[in-house]
Amino acid sequence: MIRWFIAIFLTLIIISWFSPLLQKLGFGKLPGDLRFRLFGREWFIPLTTTILLSFAASLIAKFV
Repeated sequence: MIRWFIAIFLTLIIISWFSPLLQKLGFGKLPGDLRFRLFGREWFIPLTTTILLSFAASLIAKFV
């Protein structure tokens, strides 16, 4: 269970770093991706994008 939390946390961090590039491709604007402003800072939680990219990665891993 802790492995899943670590994997999801790391995926969220990586996607946050690449969010400008992913937004140009259309990711980050999907329903379920949360974007809000709190304490004067904009926060972005890409839940749907994370699930979609994880699914794509698992498909690639299954065929390789």
